[in-house]
Amino acid sequence: MNLERTHSIYFIGIGGIGMSALARYFVAKGLTVGGYDKTQTEITNALENLGVSIHFDDNINQVESEFLNPDTTLIVYTPAIPGSHGELNYFKSNGFEVLKRSAVLGEITKQTFCLAVAGTHGKTTTTSILGHLLNACDVEVTAFLGGISENYNSNLILKGTDVTVVEADEFDRSFLALSPDFACITSMDADHLDIYGNASELIKSFEDFSEKIKPNGKLFVKNGLPIKGITYGIEDDSDYSVKNIKIINGSYVFDVKTPNTLLENFKFSLPGRHNLSNALIALAMSVEYGLPHPQLAKALASYKGVKRRFTYQIKTEDLVYIDDYAHHPEEINAVHQAVREMYPNRKVLAVFQPHLYSRTQDFANEFATSLSQFDEIILLDIYPARELPIEGVTSKWLLDKIRNNNKKLVGKSELIDQIKASDASVLLTIGAGDIGEEVKHIKNVLSIAN
Repeated sequence: MNLERTHSIYFIGIGGIGMSALARYFVAKGLTVGGYDKTQTEITNALENLGVSIHFDDNINQVESEFLNPDTTLIVYTPAIPGSHGELNYFKSNGFEVLKRSAVLGEITKQTFCLAVAGTHGKTTTTSILGHLLNACDVEVTAFLGGISENYNSNLILKGTDVTVVEADEFDRSFLALSPDFACITSMDADHLDIYGNASELIKSFEDFSEKIKPNGKLFVKNGLPIKGITYGIEDDSDYSVKNIKIINGSYVFDVKTPNTLLENFKFSLPGRHNLSNALIALAMSVEYGLPHPQLAKALASYKGVKRRFTYQIKTEDLVYIDDYAHHPEEINAVHQAVREMYPNRKVLAVFQPHLYSRTQDFANEFATSLSQFDEIILLDIYPARELPIEGVTSKWLLDKIRNNNKKLVGKSELIDQIKASDASVLLTIGAGDIGEEVKHIKNVLSIAN
């Protein structure tokens, strides 16, 4: 990749959360940016407002002329794009440099001091906390986020280009293209078995990722994971450990034991021990980078979260509505722990949209166990994303496995009426599919009703 001769960049799948962050980055660098996506969304609208030209038909004739010169245009695509995509095949056949998003991100990390966040859960929240801490401590940082930060209303934090913060995505082994100085691994639960086949192959890929760290770099690992590094954990004997936890006015207040000292009186407002763990590793990496305790404490207290990560939509005495991106059984368990900790005596209704036929098939029993913990469960049909149906794998099949009599399978057209019929005072919408598109409507209807 030669960015010196690149004047324009064309993104195939520009509306993806990772792709759009890269697009924003290159807009800020002064390049001409355009792209294709199959669906118009708030993300594509925001890019168009920045001057990015986007169209929504796979049609090379709709690509503007400034992106049709192979000598000056770089083509970037996401692995979610099918191999049969017309525009992608045109560019591959006509002399263009065509790279996956991960390769472009990897090239950027080689040229900067990179802090990378890996793990099957917690990447987006941890990355956004870390980016926020560095930005608030005046580090010349660019942070590529896998979600929309509530602090910046963006999936890109851009203060400078000396340091990068990136999500190290294990899907499609994309993180093996990165060259981090500091890296952390938050978790290695089995996932993406459609890519890896089995859990041991997934673990091997994390081992391979750990070997991508630059000389004299540092690896941080959640205590208990089978990879050696600087350990972190909650109320344990890790190198970095959260101590003296209190909940005051709905926020965690805690101290951090480091290898050398005790840093006192941090405040963090995201519920759930999983989020507390995410905050800890962001703090540990920041401390090792050399940032001072007083500035870090002030920055963490001002962190607001990521959209669709335990995001409060309604928060009143009578009704709480929380939306979350959780799409793996362990993530649902984490959401359950957080909501029970914050609302121990309330009835909780969970609306869940399974994401991918393969993931539903691989973890059906675990999904059933995690969902059974809620007081009431509504299932939507499986969101297929990039997949074709698998015979016998349906939401009805999953529903039958849930050991809770207060459960229903409903279509989206019935969802609002079913939610309104419930007497639960805490509502959760959970999933990584297009359930996120329903959130605003649900919020509006419930706000009027209450």
